[in-house]
Amino acid sequence: MNQFKYAAKDGTGKTVQGTIQAATRAEAAAELRKRSLVVLQLAESSLKNKQRFSLSIGKAKPKAKSAEVVIFTRQLATMVGSGLSLLESLEVLGEQAETPGMRATCEVLVTEVRGGSDLSSAMSHCSKVFDHLYISMVKAGEVSGQMDIILNRLAAYQEESAELSREIRSAMTYPVISMILVVGITVFLMVGVVPTFKEVFASMELTLPTITLAVLAVSDFMLGNLAYIPVALMALVFAVGAAKRTKPGLLAWDHLMLRLPVFGKLHAKVCLARFSRTFATLIRSGVPILSTLDIVANTAGNQVVAQAVIEARESVRVGQQLSDPLARRKVFPPMVTRMIAIGERTGALETLLEKIADFYDSQVKAMVKALTSLIEPLLISFMGLIVGGVVLSIFAPIMGLVEKLSSGG
Repeated sequence: MNQFKYAAKDGTGKTVQGTIQAATRAEAAAELRKRSLVVLQLAESSLKNKQRFSLSIGKAKPKAKSAEVVIFTRQLATMVGSGLSLLESLEVLGEQAETPGMRATCEVLVTEVRGGSDLSSAMSHCSKVFDHLYISMVKAGEVSGQMDIILNRLAAYQEESAELSREIRSAMTYPVISMILVVGITVFLMVGVVPTFKEVFASMELTLPTITLAVLAVSDFMLGNLAYIPVALMALVFAVGAAKRTKPGLLAWDHLMLRLPVFGKLHAKVCLARFSRTFATLIRSGVPILSTLDIVANTAGNQVVAQAVIEARESVRVGQQLSDPLARRKVFPPMVTRMIAIGERTGALETLLEKIADFYDSQVKAMVKALTSLIEPLLISFMGLIVGGVVLSIFAPIMGLVEKLSSGG
């Protein structure tokens, strides 16, 4: 049995404090609710957790793929909901883990929970596997005593987020590969084919048309700087990456992402879908509003959106409504801010946020499908324009020479 310190409200509204003995934090919370107490704070008072943490300092933190974490969450929710104890569930998941990373993660969780830690504290030792959102929702499940329900919500959230990301990656794979092929073909023509005809044109002393002169100039530039162009491109990529690691650079990049033609709208819709889904999941799971806004800002995927959420958090902290500061930022459409305002007035904020998330998920899927259908003919046309332009520039002088010889004959 472990000892927990608690602070709670009794039936008269008075705050009471004390300690309670229970095997887990969830059992302690359930016992307090049986006493008609509303739990405000509940923390383990045992020193075992601190001692366990001190022994783990210096050890490498385990890693696991996001797909493995989704499966882990769903299986853990099923086992806990079926009445299996948390420790037994973690042991079973560790035994059936298919990768070393997930196996090591389960081993850490089993060790910490067996030593007296609650699950959220144990997961904090695996920060490369479980993010702040995950740990906060697990903590909310421990406090409310609804661990299986919270884990199911968390699994559903992860699955929906993973599905959206998977669809976007799948849709973008074809355009990326096609662009690489276009660039490769262009470089081959300019470096391998055009220089051969340049020598032919020089030996025949032809008057070259403008398009041929332009293509030859590009070919000469690429040949003269063939060693420097890859270096310059890598330097550019490195510079952009370094700039994105700074706060001003990342903010500027995210501003640019939102203003891109076509793709800017897609990026904005993805951010709004993620914002709404994360917000709804956390609120429905019982995470406090200020903590929820902190997590939403960190998981928004865009610093412009994150700044708007942080400003909204400050307004909520001083007693204002959430919808007002969000409405002042152009990144949030009127539909979103008005539905949030209605949710605040009616007490159905999480329901309306889920509707917003569903709407933008469908918008993203439809937009990705439309872009995929549009990009294919555009890329084919672009490739045809490049290849056709190079072929025309090569054969135009030759055709002119043939016509001249025919007329002279």
